[in-house]
Amino acid sequence: MEHDESTLSSAEIEALARRIDRPVVLVGLMGVGKSSIGRKLATLLHMPFVDADDEIESAAQMSIAEIFAQFGEPYFRDGERRVIARLISEPGPQRVIATGGGAFVNAETRAMILEQSIAVWLDSDLDVLVDRVGRKNTRPLLRNGNPREILARLKSEREADYAQAPIHVMSSAGPQSRTVAHVLKGIAEWL
Repeated sequence: MEHDESTLSSAEIEALARRIDRPVVLVGLMGVGKSSIGRKLATLLHMPFVDADDEIESAAQMSIAEIFAQFGEPYFRDGERRVIARLISEPGPQRVIATGGGAFVNAETRAMILEQSIAVWLDSDLDVLVDRVGRKNTRPLLRNGNPREILARLKSEREADYAQAPIHVMSSAGPQSRTVAHVLKGIAEWL
């Protein structure tokens, strides 16, 4: 097994989990792995995992695609902000929260996440994103055009917002455990 210097030992991960005093919020474009990385991260840190998109669908009793189609993106972003505020401020143990790709672009949502949580920007190369989002057809922003072109535009438009997160981790096509290890190392260095 190749040794990865960014990998923390079990004892270091346990110590890190005890130091985390606020939610860990994963931000970034659709397809970077916020949900899958978030689940693995939460397991290692012994924290609950929450996907904000799932919480939005549950609260609205509609899919995100249906909310977009029926009410539009501004309405969705307002509900998204309220759900993320609730997830961040809910009493109980700290948690890992995966947000939708556009959540951190909203100035009010971004300010709240930066002030009240540990924001981690998961980033990926365009080819990785295109491969990942091509696996399912549930992304409203990709339905009206070429996914590669749309993702390239979104990546360019949103990069300055995402870059405000204090922790930046590249999510590659390689094993998710490598990305999780880099997230853990980033949090440890930031705290």
